[in-house]
Amino acid sequence: MTSVQDGLGRGSGVFRRKPIGAAPAEGEGGLKRTLGLWQLTAIGVGGIIGAGIFSLAGSVAHGDSEHGIAGVGPAVLISFLIAGIASAAAAFSYAEFAGLIPTAGSAYTYGYAVLGEIVGWFIGWDLLLEYTAIVAVVAIGISGYFGFLLDQIGLHLPAWMLGAPGTGSGHKVDLFAAILCLLIAGLLNLGIKSAARFETIVVGLKVLVVLVVILVGFFYVKTGNYTPFAPSGFGGAMTGAATVFFAVFGYDAMSTAAEESKDAQRHMPKAIIYSLAISMVLYVLACLVLTGMQSFTDINPKSGFSSAFASVGLNGLASVIAVGAIIGILTVMFTFMLGVTRVWYSMSRDGLLPKWFAKTHPVRNVPTRVTWIAGVASAVIAGVLPIGKAAELTNIGILLAFVVVCVAVIVLRYQKPDLPRTFKVPGMPVVPLIGVGFSIWLITYLSPDTWIRFAVWFVIGVVIYFAYSRRNSLLATPSGEVSPPAGS
Repeated sequence: MTSVQDGLGRGSGVFRRKPIGAAPAEGEGGLKRTLGLWQLTAIGVGGIIGAGIFSLAGSVAHGDSEHGIAGVGPAVLISFLIAGIASAAAAFSYAEFAGLIPTAGSAYTYGYAVLGEIVGWFIGWDLLLEYTAIVAVVAIGISGYFGFLLDQIGLHLPAWMLGAPGTGSGHKVDLFAAILCLLIAGLLNLGIKSAARFETIVVGLKVLVVLVVILVGFFYVKTGNYTPFAPSGFGGAMTGAATVFFAVFGYDAMSTAAEESKDAQRHMPKAIIYSLAISMVLYVLACLVLTGMQSFTDINPKSGFSSAFASVGLNGLASVIAVGAIIGILTVMFTFMLGVTRVWYSMSRDGLLPKWFAKTHPVRNVPTRVTWIAGVASAVIAGVLPIGKAAELTNIGILLAFVVVCVAVIVLRYQKPDLPRTFKVPGMPVVPLIGVGFSIWLITYLSPDTWIRFAVWFVIGVVIYFAYSRRNSLLATPSGEVSPPAGS
């Protein structure tokens, strides 16, 4: 057993802090360490590249009156660069922590170790909802593509299974989206090694599709389409950055798998930086091709690349891109369901939620209970809520997590400058402060409905923390000892 009084953990009351130290050994409550550098990087890329390239780029370039987005034209490239720089500020902070605290939980664990239990609790509590909702939103998006492809081959399914209530005539449940959530949960329960192998292969296929899009599309670029470059001005590009920012994170969910990395202290920081760098290069090149193939006014905001290639007579490739979009978005589901299960597992192991949830499979060393619960919860959301309502459950928790991680990395650097860090945030404290500022700025763009839902979830969290978590926290036990969850 490992004493929680060791290391750097201290403080009292709701601000007591868990110690900074190595992850539990396998067989002592730890997860199975099987992930290498490139598997971690693939999980990160899988979480970042998805709707951003296949739909969001076209939507922001053309404009989307339904969501109040003015067309930014070829300046969508600038939008992605601005969002990427802002995201990198947070990514550097995650990378420093990932090398310093190689345990499951990501932002929850970092906040708990540096800013105190109450901060860690609320970030973890928020991420449970945010990550689950993201899985559901992505499943709904894939379901829409799937229905479109079935229509293309003349296969028409009953209306009741094609969408949530209120999304169309006769719609009662989005059955495909719900089943997809359960399939991802089943995949994760096969064990992290098998699941990561699948994710790596699928991410490879996705990147291959994006490269084909870029290389083939390059020959159909007309430089005249780049004029005007920024039809809505720099302000439009900034608004576009706020919109596409949610397409340039995913490394945060990947960092929850630190405890399953073979060498987290060396590999996790690299995987975070590599995944964001690879994704940003592909985003920039894809935006150049998309806005060069068509005038931004002609880009289809929902299926930009498929429509662009169809417009130049490459209908077969357009269908391949549609399939690639489904594959690409599927990997986002995998990354964020991995994230929610590892945050939940870590909170339960720390005693903030019942230890029953932290039980791992005796052979595969994965938290089977929380994985199935997360799968069912996301399936329910995906099955009965329209995509707009489900999307409103996302974003704010992740932005708050970015704020906490960026603040925490500054605090810890000045409190404990001599800790052995395998990666250090450059430009301290300016770079983390950029991450804080940009995240707060984006929070101001969120709708009142988002704040209301967040407030309700926050109140529920307050009740659970003071009724259960504060008394059952491992830091509240007289011996201060961390015992492995039963059945680990």
